[in-house]
Amino acid sequence: MGPNVTSTLEPEMAAGPSRLPALTSRYIRFGPFQVDQQRQEVSKNGVRLKLQGKVYQVLLALIEKQGEVVTRDELRLRLWPADTHVNYDANVNTTVNKLRQALGDSSEKPLYIETIPRKGYCLIVQPELAEVPVAAAPAAHLTTANGNAKTESESSAKTDLWITLGIIGLILGGMLLGAAITKLWIYHFAPTPGGLLF
Repeated sequence: MGPNVTSTLEPEMAAGPSRLPALTSRYIRFGPFQVDQQRQEVSKNGVRLKLQGKVYQVLLALIEKQGEVVTRDELRLRLWPADTHVNYDANVNTTVNKLRQALGDSSEKPLYIETIPRKGYCLIVQPELAEVPVAAAPAAHLTTANGNAKTESESSAKTDLWITLGIIGLILGGMLLGAAITKLWIYHFAPTPGGLLF
């Protein structure tokens, strides 16, 4: 694993949106996620997530104090200027819940963010810092029975093709069966011009 994030922080300054400690590396990774601080983007396995500004700021606050409690007051100071009049508790809860939803996390069984009752929140994974991004994971290679290597996407494409052909076959079979039943019905049960059946 990478270095402890807390050891790479600049000395902490007075609280406030413009005086927060900054992480020294451009990229931060944890689990399948990567944070690009320069672009203020978060991606999961190479796919960009849409995080609103405050949700992104909560994630950074948790990363900066990884393993420690980020209090609700710290989040309030970071997210809203002193002269803002909002229901801070409800807004902090909503913002953290949006972050959990984006990460696929839950408060009942946390993978990334743990709630510390009546105190705040804690990032429970160890992030890694890097200067270069991680490329999206390449397709997994599968080995067939005859020893030929196939990528997972090639295998998936062939499976999709067979499913499509199977569905088309069922539709055509149903149409032929319906036509045959109609023809039999007409042949056996349709009245003839003289009122007699065939």
